[in-house]
Amino acid sequence: MLKNGEKGVILQRDKETYAIAPHMSCGVVKPEQLRNIADVAEKYNAAALKVTSASRIAIVGLKEEDIDDVWNDLGMSPGAAVGICVRSIKACPGTSFCKLGIQDSLGLGTELDNKYHGMELPGKMKIGVSGCPNQCAETCIKDIGLVGNKDGWILMTGGCGARHPRMADTVAEELSTEEAKNLIDRIVDYYRENAKKNERIGNMMDRIGIEQFKKDIVS
Repeated sequence: MLKNGEKGVILQRDKETYAIAPHMSCGVVKPEQLRNIADVAEKYNAAALKVTSASRIAIVGLKEEDIDDVWNDLGMSPGAAVGICVRSIKACPGTSFCKLGIQDSLGLGTELDNKYHGMELPGKMKIGVSGCPNQCAETCIKDIGLVGNKDGWILMTGGCGARHPRMADTVAEELSTEEAKNLIDRIVDYYRENAKKNERIGNMMDRIGIEQFKKDIVS
């Protein structure tokens, strides 16, 4: 039996079959990839295809002996669905497609995905990028969240939508895209150096003190 995360699998409720979730950067996928996912799911008699909260498509109900062949047929890499790492970067359409977009959330989200997706950290981390204050990427409950407005980016940290929900705290405003990326680098490094094992960034902030955290990060 494969362990969760091994070969990108997640053991299902029946304790016999597995789900996998190919990585799709910020949920963007080409038509031919969608067709291939559907073809592979049919070929290996998958129980279902499930669109996940991380903007991926999970193939559910696969047999262990088929996992290697499934990945070979897909030609895609696994999404970081388990483990203490950066699980996902969620981004709204932003100025790429949405009439309400103010900042290029999809472009910045893709950059962050390329850099951080799957990065091992002391605890689980989710990142969100919203191109306007409507926050369609649910940035207020992300460990690191960016919200675009006419003055640039608002950067928030410490959000969590898990068993014990926590709203993110704003740590900086009116950031350019480069300033936002640099500050995220500092936050990730600070988290790596100061968090306890399995401690979400919001819990670390509460332990250290929110004002001290802001001072350490922004100064």
